[in-house]
Amino acid sequence: MLNYPNNPTGAMATEEFFADTVRFSRKHHIPVVHDFAYAAFGFDGKRPISFLQTPGAKEQGIEVYTLSKTYNMAGFRIGFAVGNASMIRALSTFHDIDHSDVPSPIQDAGSAALLGAQQSVQQLCALYERRRNVLVASMRAIGWTVRAPKGSFFCWFKVPTGYTSESFADALLERAHVAVAPGAGFGNNGDQFVRVGLLEPEERLREAAERIKASGILNEAPVKN
Repeated sequence: MLNYPNNPTGAMATEEFFADTVRFSRKHHIPVVHDFAYAAFGFDGKRPISFLQTPGAKEQGIEVYTLSKTYNMAGFRIGFAVGNASMIRALSTFHDIDHSDVPSPIQDAGSAALLGAQQSVQQLCALYERRRNVLVASMRAIGWTVRAPKGSFFCWFKVPTGYTSESFADALLERAHVAVAPGAGFGNNGDQFVRVGLLEPEERLREAAERIKASGILNEAPVKN
């Protein structure tokens, strides 16, 4: 199971990475499922690439896509999968057993979104990129060394030395009244990071940085856990 642009890190897959994935899948007989939920959100002029555009990918796996991110249809539970025919048949059988049909009005709305003009998608991507730029610049300005994501609508920030993701998230909430998601919730490798969403207006992101600065958390000596 792969996910690019990635939640939570904001990383983007390269053509070389997907080519390696196809070779690995073929060698070890492991099918690939690529979650392309954030397909519309690539920054700095870079467009996310599809796993299925890689030679041989359609024989090795499938790509799943949801309308929830691109068209603000979260909660509508509508999407689709394409790729390897036998995997699609298996997925269809599971869906018939485990899920009920998507209501017709939601299907009509999804069809209209996919077939209609896509200016709103471009505008949404540009909105998230502006928010990313504001958030990253604001955090760097207060002394937090952070990396800018390449896609999705999340930032993945390394916590200061001495903190775990949970202890730093708790400190931010208690002292700065800023809520972030502890990286430990995304696996053991995430315990030195927190995830920050780009879902608030730019002024709120600047306010979050000012609250963190005022709390003094970033200027303290490393804590002992």
